[in-house]
Amino acid sequence: MLGFMRFVATRAAMALVTLVIVSLVVFSLMELVPGDCAERYLAFKNTQGSGISVADIEAERVRLGLDRPFLERWTSWLFNAFRGDFGDSCILRLNISQLLGDKFWLSLSICLASLVLAYAIALPVGIIAAASHNAVLNNVLRFVSYLGLAMPNFLLALIIMLISTVYFGDTLTGLFSDQYRDAPWSWAKFLDMLGHAWLPVFILGWSATAFALQTVRALMSDEIGKLYVTAASARGVHGRKLLWRYPARHALGPIINSLGFDLNRIFNELPIVALILTLTEAGSLLIEALARSNDQQLAGAIIFMLTASIVTLNFATDVLLAVLDPRVRKSIIR
Repeated sequence: MLGFMRFVATRAAMALVTLVIVSLVVFSLMELVPGDCAERYLAFKNTQGSGISVADIEAERVRLGLDRPFLERWTSWLFNAFRGDFGDSCILRLNISQLLGDKFWLSLSICLASLVLAYAIALPVGIIAAASHNAVLNNVLRFVSYLGLAMPNFLLALIIMLISTVYFGDTLTGLFSDQYRDAPWSWAKFLDMLGHAWLPVFILGWSATAFALQTVRALMSDEIGKLYVTAASARGVHGRKLLWRYPARHALGPIINSLGFDLNRIFNELPIVALILTLTEAGSLLIEALARSNDQQLAGAIIFMLTASIVTLNFATDVLLAVLDPRVRKSIIR
């Protein structure tokens, strides 16, 4: 138990150090963007018809604290970020935490639900496909997984929207009905969201399921042919018990370790799907901040929060792997 607690503490410290390094990279990239917040904000105001001068820019820099040294500004931003305060948006001049509101957590929930859906399908189906010698079943699963990898998520979203519009008269866009879009959270609003969220979850889980299915099938196929499985079979262990107790258990390690990567890949696909389905979530705000308004404060906050979510998930999967895999536990004790 002492070795396990030492392992957890070490992984937690590594996760914290990773977040600090990521924050330095994100903040440095924010600083490397041509022009600072003061210049971009005053330039935006100038497009509305008000003139600016060098004195105005310098005064705005002082007000925003941009005249302080880089290390001092980064340290302040880091401590505030860990408290959930990312300051104000460069262009909109709104508090980023209020601007994001529930959008980031809705986005993260959709991505996590897609990840759960992908592995809930891929794990049992991949194990069955690896253990089965049925050529028809294997060919069908191979075709479905290749189709999932080949068909982009946005194309699948357009196809589903087209079919729904033509045959049912509903575009299936948005996360809420009109009466719940701006309403405070309630049980009725939550149920309304569940009635709309299944589509982005299904679309994002489409390619994730295909990718996970290929991974699980490949890992299981490699483990099934090893000597320890043959020895267990010779001792009289057969069927489902043999699969889950030996090859499936050993194949779980790489699968669990890939969860953070899969979450990041799903979030990267979310903005395009969100634009097609007109979802108001963090992915759309990230595109708005990076490509249109050039609001590095808002973009940096979203990227840091996403990275923090992935690092937290990786930490949880490391601990889970240590619990499930005896090889990891023995390496901890040693």
